Order: sequence, then C-alpha cells, then structure tokens
Amino acid sequence: MSKPYAGGCACGAIRYEIPGEPLVMTDCQCRHCQQRSGTGHGSYLTFADKKSVKLQGAASHWDITADNGNVKTHAFCPTCGSPVYLTFKSMPDLFTVHAASLDDPGRYKPQMALYAARGHAWDHLDPNLPKFDGMPPR
Repeated sequence: MSKPYAGGCACGAIRYEIPGEPLVMTDCQCRHCQQRSGTGHGSYLTFADKKSVKLQGAASHWDITADNGNVKTHAFCPTCGSPVYLTFKSMPDLFTVHAASLDDPGRYKPQMALYAARGHAWDHLDPNLPKFDGMPPR
C-alpha cells in the first residue's frame, strides 16, 4: 500500500490525509478552472472514497453548476484563500483535491486533459496526454 496523500492550504488551517491511490489525475482547461486557478487550467486528483479522508479544519464553500448540470462544491481556506478540495452533489463518494495543495506535489502525474477545446495557446500541457473537448466518455 502506498503512503497516504497528504496536504492542505497555504497557512495550514486545513489539512487532509487520504489513503490509497486516486482514481484519476486530470488537468482541466474549462473556463471555470482557469478563473479559479488564475492560470490556464486546474490540476486535480480524484479519490473514490470520501469517507476514508481524514480532514481537519473548517473550509469555506462555494457551489457552482457545471456544463452538465452537476453541482460542484469548492472548498477553500477562509484565512489564506487557498483552494483545497472539491465535492460533487451527483457523485457524493468522490473527493477531489487540488494538486498544488499536496505536501508533495511531485506525486501528481496527469493522465488526461479535460475541456482541451477551451485551452489557451499559451497554456502548454503535456502533448502526450489524451485530450478531451469536454468530459471523457464513461
């Protein structure tokens, strides 16, 4: 078994520890992720079992409706503003963390790019990543 994925916000007020491996690691170039990250994309690790996550600290939350109608809840630190994790109303078992919130961001290895059709020419992702114009087919 691999060591847990651990991380949190920039000031340390929010911390998490997640056992096991992520289901998927993705770069998302949708407009919303661009705006939230302040860059050309967001980078995420998604885990299958939210119940196994050890979470400390109180996050502020913000809900947004995605293109497909799914409600995403963004959790961020009310002190330093760092985005930390996301949950999904239609997929309540999933728990997604921002790659930059990891204590060891080098563990992040993107497997695909989502919403690549919305990417900017200046946002250079790995050209070998599978790219999808939206969400990948199930």
